[in-house]
Amino acid sequence: MRIRMDIEKMHFTGPIWRPPYEAGSVLLQATVGCTHHRCKFCSLYPGIEFRVSPMSEIVSDLEIIRHYQPRARRVFLTGANPFALSFDRLKELAMTVHDYLPRCRIGTFSRISDIKNKTVEQLKELRSYGFNGLSIGTETGDDMTLAEMNKGNTAQDTFEQCRKLEEAGIEYYIVYLTGLAGKGNGRRNALASAKLFSRLKPYIISVVSLTLFPGSELYGDVANGNYTVSPEHERLEELMTFIGNLENRTTLLADTVSNPVPINGFLPEDKNRILAELRKMRENIGEAELQTYRRNIRSL
Repeated sequence: MRIRMDIEKMHFTGPIWRPPYEAGSVLLQATVGCTHHRCKFCSLYPGIEFRVSPMSEIVSDLEIIRHYQPRARRVFLTGANPFALSFDRLKELAMTVHDYLPRCRIGTFSRISDIKNKTVEQLKELRSYGFNGLSIGTETGDDMTLAEMNKGNTAQDTFEQCRKLEEAGIEYYIVYLTGLAGKGNGRRNALASAKLFSRLKPYIISVVSLTLFPGSELYGDVANGNYTVSPEHERLEELMTFIGNLENRTTLLADTVSNPVPINGFLPEDKNRILAELRKMRENIGEAELQTYRRNIRSL
């Protein structure tokens, strides 16, 4: 009963999201909502305005975390993109975390634009304060798709900002979103994205597949006939093209609920196995069955 009462006192607002690979991290709300909130495919933070958590709330939550997990090794900051906070604010936040959890490293979501306003020297300093492991919603390396989806950055922006993280020694994870370019455009999207991602050194490439929910602008575009969703088999072809053209040494994870069959492995060692599994899926699972699976997804 005491645990439940304490958890209920923690300051969480709206939907709380964290990547699957942060499952073992304690969660701490640093911001609420998204600074951008204009990506056409997103419905994660409906009606929630961006705000920064007061330090008093953060301290209160850290006191509860320290009581139950005094030896916690990793904190994941919730909110769509807490790395949007200024260098000084992030430094203060890290120092406060370490007052309560001295051994903790700190992970968080980030937009490409959040990195842009920080110098390499500032990033190095944040690394020294425990920030390591930024999950970046890159989605694609195709400039046409980035513009159409209103991501707010270009492929060159992604390249430049991720290279800054590499120079600073900050581990980062990027996302590829199959189906985002729409019907008939998967190959273009895959080739452009593989070309960009292959120039970078992400620790993880996470693959998800476009799943639309009411509330997103793109959901309305589908209803109005202004956007045609990629068929499932086309998405599998897109994914095979993407993986087949990657030249990274990295971990590939395609095991969220948006992926009909979970796929993961290390590249390049497991590339042939992964491609064989995807070909088998395409040959043995019909389009209708895959579409039914997609329609039955209730949340991500």
